[in-house]
Amino acid sequence: MIVPLALLVGALCLALGAWAAWFVVRDRAVVLRQLWGAAVIEGVLVLQAAIAGILAATGSPDVDGVLLWGYVLTQALVLPIAAAWAFAERTRWSSVVLLVAAVTVAFLEFRLLQIWGTV
Repeated sequence: MIVPLALLVGALCLALGAWAAWFVVRDRAVVLRQLWGAAVIEGVLVLQAAIAGILAATGSPDVDGVLLWGYVLTQALVLPIAAAWAFAERTRWSSVVLLVAAVTVAFLEFRLLQIWGTV
């Protein structure tokens, strides 16, 4: 169940990053629809964290808990912080912030899969 959600999060993050990159190229600030897109990704991350908690509690698979939860917590914090920053910054740089956050979460998701032992 972790792998399909991870692929979904990765795809959504890359799509959001591409959308933000398009806004950077066009010298535009983030729009509310992009922040709603980040909220959807955050919802999937919360669902994934709940499933990871259940799987970790049952011992499947045996992973380093501190490392796993460090990545899960970092993922959960990156997009909301970036969204707040992008909302406050009404210039082109808000799109850059959202782009960097989306790519960061996609990379953290890939690392989470490596930690989990599926890649």
